[in-house]
Amino acid sequence: MPEPIIHAFFDEPTNTVSYLIGDPETRDAAVVDPVLDYDHKSGKANVRSADAILAKAGQEGLTVKLILETHVHADHLSGAPYIKLKTGAKVAIGERIKEVQKIFRPVFNAVDVSGEGAEFDVLFKDGDRFTIGHLQGQVIATPGHTPACVSYKIEDAVFVGDTLFMPDYGTARADFPGGDARVLYHSIQRLMALPPETRLFMCHDYLPKDGRKTFAWETTVADEKARNIHVHDGVSEDDFVKMRTTRDQTLSAPTLLLPSIQVNMRAGHLPPADANGITYLRVPITLTS
Repeated sequence: MPEPIIHAFFDEPTNTVSYLIGDPETRDAAVVDPVLDYDHKSGKANVRSADAILAKAGQEGLTVKLILETHVHADHLSGAPYIKLKTGAKVAIGERIKEVQKIFRPVFNAVDVSGEGAEFDVLFKDGDRFTIGHLQGQVIATPGHTPACVSYKIEDAVFVGDTLFMPDYGTARADFPGGDARVLYHSIQRLMALPPETRLFMCHDYLPKDGRKTFAWETTVADEKARNIHVHDGVSEDDFVKMRTTRDQTLSAPTLLLPSIQVNMRAGHLPPADANGITYLRVPITLTS
């Protein structure tokens, strides 16, 4: 079994980890969850993070053939279109993106969004298999954080998206539209059922208030089962749901929630430009008493 080349790229402004995964034999590669650098205060964006991934691929002689999105992210804008433009790689996501598009299309009056996932090149079903050169990949549906969340198992490594965090930080929230704490618990159990030595790679890391001082994003199934503060061995489904639901009620919306969803449900593309040629992101306004 070939061991994949794995390079991680941490974007501290959004606490996001993107990955470049390569086959050491064929030099074919995939990118997981690339970031577009976006400053919400100014509306300015650049491709610095995506260029870093492409530069590393060039240095190592890797050819990017596939871009794997774990879900429609709510905390960063995707850099997938830029990497696709530069490499010709196909952009893939879980097939339940259709549900996410149908949830959020009316929120933003995004009449251009298909509701069928047509903005993406590949829609994966649970259990689908794919290759990166000689590397064998498998799609594991892990909904709960969002309906369309998937994890990608590539040989002995699994890229879990927002399903799990490092053991000392716990698990993802499940209060976004279409999210479900009970469904998330069962998704986590699917990951926990993998061999103990399986390597798990996070999509995000946040430093615990009283703990380590450096960011980390790789752990194992065994370590999560033994130490995850939310869902270690011995935590029942009902206890997890109660904890997760209670905790989620205290969380504020991610800073980039509104721009991220309307861009990422379009496979990372910006909304269509207005008649003046300028692209705008929409902010629905809700009046509260």
